[in-house]
Order: sequence, then structure tokens, then C-alpha cells
Amino acid sequence: MQDESSLRFRALPAAAIRGRGLGERVRGSAIMLAGLVEALRLLDQDRPAAILGTGGYVCVPLFVAARLRRVPTLIYLPDVVPGVAVKALAQIATQVACNVEASRRYLPQARHAAYPLLVVGYPVTDALYQLDRAQSRAAFGLPAAGQADAELPVLLVYGGSLGARSINRAVQALLPDILAHAHVIHICGREGDEQWLRETAARLAPQLQARYHLYPYLKRSGAPTMLHAFGAADLALCRSGASTLAELPAAALPAILVPYPYVHQEDNADYLVQHGAAIKVRDQELLSDSTDARSGHLWQALSQLLCDPQARQRMAHHSRALATPAAADTLAQALISLAIGER
Repeated sequence: MQDESSLRFRALPAAAIRGRGLGERVRGSAIMLAGLVEALRLLDQDRPAAILGTGGYVCVPLFVAARLRRVPTLIYLPDVVPGVAVKALAQIATQVACNVEASRRYLPQARHAAYPLLVVGYPVTDALYQLDRAQSRAAFGLPAAGQADAELPVLLVYGGSLGARSINRAVQALLPDILAHAHVIHICGREGDEQWLRETAARLAPQLQARYHLYPYLKRSGAPTMLHAFGAADLALCRSGASTLAELPAAALPAILVPYPYVHQEDNADYLVQHGAAIKVRDQELLSDSTDARSGHLWQALSQLLCDPQARQRMAHHSRALATPAAADTLAQALISLAIGER
């Protein structure tokens, strides 16, 4: 598999239009027109047999150009609920695919596509299905069986490469209480939160400090990696972006989900909650308004699951039942079929 840095990249002009003022809409429309011209030029140069898009306004110029050049297109919805761009692109795409069956009712436009709607799952690396718990724990220096604190569960906290400040602040407020019950692997992001989290940890008793493993970011190679983090964890605390719909089930990992408030993450979280794989805590309800952080919803969920291995096991079972290990192959085959004109 190629590293991201080795893939050829071509940028196209694009801009958001919906929800903007008149001036921004005019400017955005001009940028989109420029993007369309550039996309037509790109298609004429590279002559692709088929195009895969995952939504967002950045796909609009390319899909319009592809329609004009009669290049087949496949639009893929990774979230449960489509945004405006995916809804629009589903009306002109040759085929529409989505991650979960629950998305079907949000995509009536797919009935107009030349090919039927596909529910394929979400592609993730095969390594997520082959995690070695002992090896993963060793990568973080966690105690092995028979050692002190080895019986404690491992909580994985993460929020993407930039982190999630509200989650980081809540963990900071609850850190002594969490570490009394668990080891914590905390990937806090690269936006400066690491410093004050380390300062908080430094004020704890040495035994609790030893249970806290803080990283701004985990690389794709070496040790530890994010794969090791998934393999070592017994419970996750994270946002509910589209990738969580696949990564958590692939790793059979129960989760406390804190949806980012301004996109469709609520619907993603609700999907996992409805299937018994997660608990949802809204961003504004992480901590209470009182001075006691333990009276907030996050601590209620954490204390419940960290102290109940049977509940975590049930959630892990429900989570793994949602896994789609063939997603990448299914999506790739659909794109190949478009490229060669098979029905």
C-alpha cells in the first residue's frame, strides 16, 4: 500500500456557497465555475475510466465536469445522513453507495441513478481485524498479566489529529477519578493541549501518573501506533465521525461518543447507540454546571462502564456485529464495474 505522500495530487478550485452571505455566494460561484473549467481540463488530460467521490463541495466541480464528459461517477456516503453536497451529487452520479443500511431513506435521489444503491460498509485497514492485545499493551508499556494494575481496563481517548478540546478539558477535570479505575491512552491532538494536560498529570500521585499515557499524535509506523491504541483499549472515548462507524466495530471496541455539534455526528452516534455498541454524551453535557465534575454525564457513563466488564463485553459483541471487513473490496469492485461498463 502506498504512503499518502507518494500519491499524485491535483487541487481544484472549490468553495462553499450554501449558508453564506450574498457577496460570499457570488465569490463562491465564481470559484466553482473556475473549478469546473479546471476539472474539464483535468478530465481531458487524464481521461479517467470512472471517478469516486466522498462528498463535500470540493467534489461538485469534478462531478459536473464528469457528467458533461460522460465519465461514470460513484458518490459514496460514509456518514449515516448525507450533507447537501452528497444529496446534490446523488442526483447526477452514475451510482450511489453508502456505509450503512440506515442511510437508504436519506438518499431517494439514488433511485434516479443508472445503477442501484449499494450498501458497502466503510473501508478500513485489515489490521484492525487482527489486533494483538498483548503486543498492543506492550507498545504502551502497560503492565502484563500478573503485574500490578494489569487487571485495570484501558480507556482510549482520541479526537482526530487536531484533538477535541471539550473532551480534553473534561478528561482533565476527571483525570484523578478516571485513573483510580483505569489506564488511559490519551491522544490529545496537536493544538497545544498537551502542555496543560501534562501539568495536570504532574500534580497526581506517582501511581496515577504511571497509568496516564499522553500523546499529541500517533504515527502510522513504529510503536506505538493508533493500531496499538485500538488493540490495547477496552473502551473508547471519542467523537463520532464517519470513521468511528467502521473502526470501532472492526476493533470490537465499545465507546462513549461525544458528537461534534456542528455536523452530522449526532446521527452517527445514534446509529451505534441504537445497536448497543455505544453510549452518547452530548458535548455540552460532558461536565455539570456545578463545581463537582463527577456530577456530569461523562463521569456517569465512564464510572458505569469502567467498573462493569460484562457491560463492556456486551457492547463489544454488538459493535463487532456491525463490522464490514469486505467494504474496501466491495467499493473497489463497484468502481471497476463502472469503469468497464458492467451492470
